[in-house]
Amino acid sequence: MIELNAATKRYGSLAAVDNVSFSVKAGESFALLGPNGAGKTTIVKMLLDFTRPSSGSLLLNGLSSTDAASRAAVGYLAENHHIPPYLSGWQYLERCAQLLDINPSAVPEQCRRIVDLIGMQGREHTKTGTYSKGMIQRFGLGAALMGNPKLLILDEPTSGLDPIGIREIRQLLESLKKQGITIFLNSHLLSEVEKICDNAAIINNGRLLVKDTISSLIKDGDSLEDVFVRLVKG
Repeated sequence: MIELNAATKRYGSLAAVDNVSFSVKAGESFALLGPNGAGKTTIVKMLLDFTRPSSGSLLLNGLSSTDAASRAAVGYLAENHHIPPYLSGWQYLERCAQLLDINPSAVPEQCRRIVDLIGMQGREHTKTGTYSKGMIQRFGLGAALMGNPKLLILDEPTSGLDPIGIREIRQLLESLKKQGITIFLNSHLLSEVEKICDNAAIINNGRLLVKDTISSLIKDGDSLEDVFVRLVKG
């Protein structure tokens, strides 16, 4: 579903991403980990063609990330995404469906499916300006799920959430994982990554430090946080 081949992004003399290669198979739950400024968001931006690599290549669904067709089956949740507060959650989903050019006759069914999936029954017609951060995240994830994507790219999906909100998002991602959806996420909550993801890559200063299964990374009884700190601090 995702393949990076010596992907590099330079801004002048600075290499934000430096010769990074890894792949993510269909059905995987994969975490891209690193401290702030490590290059995680730059990789996401290159995958979604928000910015182009200086060298190397990135593939989505076997197509170059520069090809719009590569994103046809991709859902994306940005960190700190915004929903206009005057829209209800349902109206927001309707507008997302319009952007995806979903047949208007199918939109109500799609919206109902998403509302049920994210567990927001009874609040979907309330203005989003009254929503908690967790509810906003749920509808953001719902928007990413519109159109039945095969791959979800999530940038800090639990950012700013309280423990209850974090648990709710984790449970939702676990449900999606069971449905065979490929999940690619950035997160600083390593305890949650351990519970959700099968595999992880850790980067620092734009360079790949390790890519392995979660079980292999923590096989000596360390937590993922212990492994992360040890690798990043060198």
